[in-house]
Amino acid sequence: MGKLTSLKTLSSVIFGSAIFDLFGGFYFILLVGVGKQIADPPTHTFFAVLLGTFLICFAYLQFMTARNIKRYFVCIGVALLSRIFYVFLFAYYYLVAQVNLTAFLPTAIADFLWVILIVVLVALNREVSLKELYVPKGIKEIIK
Repeated sequence: MGKLTSLKTLSSVIFGSAIFDLFGGFYFILLVGVGKQIADPPTHTFFAVLLGTFLICFAYLQFMTARNIKRYFVCIGVALLSRIFYVFLFAYYYLVAQVNLTAFLPTAIADFLWVILIVVLVALNREVSLKELYVPKGIKEIIK
């Protein structure tokens, strides 16, 4: 399989990921925050709204990254790390600590799939490498 020569596919995936996070943010603020959904584990309104606003800001970051993807590869790395962290955190509490988190299982699966999709698209693309998602080109000039 050849390398991709365009970043449009990766940009579209980042945009889709932003829509997913935007939906999650409003879901937490409007449904979890007011106690209409997900009562187990119990979630205080403050934490639901805090998480919701974080997800909306995270979505904004991804929307802007998708618009100018060549300039903001590092933002993709931030999104990737946060999704990986969430999946591992979820897996630990669900599998090892035996906490009932079945209400959040779909989001963990979706985040895992976003990670796989983004990593595959970056690996197949000629214009970006996984290293550039964490260490931008020209970092030597910035450090000097």
